[in-house]
Amino acid sequence: MEIDWLHFTPWTSLAGGVLIGLAAALLFLLNGRIAGISGILGGLFRPAGGDIAWRISFLLGLVLAPAIYRMLYPLPAVQVEADIPLLISAGLLVGIGTRYGSGCTSGHGVCGLSRLSPRSLAATIAFMLAGFSTVLVARHLLS
Repeated sequence: MEIDWLHFTPWTSLAGGVLIGLAAALLFLLNGRIAGISGILGGLFRPAGGDIAWRISFLLGLVLAPAIYRMLYPLPAVQVEADIPLLISAGLLVGIGTRYGSGCTSGHGVCGLSRLSPRSLAATIAFMLAGFSTVLVARHLLS
């Protein structure tokens, strides 16, 4: 393994992690809700009374924050080395896994682990093992 020291960004990564933690903590403290993105998005499709505004605001923040950052600082170039059908398949598999796991990495990995949830620990371990296995198969066994 080799570290690309030219693009190594520990301070901006730390700041991003702190902002994610702060957003999750504030949503929980001020709204009593877990910052699980799949749950927030899914709640828009089965809305409850008075439940839509905060969901839309949170999701808009996820989209607008990088757009605002992009106006202030250049974003790194994104290079995706996969074809469209593979990306669509991967997205569908992630969506299916999110439904089976009753949440996504933000809900289980960020919020669930901080609440010491055993279910979230099991889900996060499963997410990580699936990711490790996918990289092993895709990059080392099939190529």
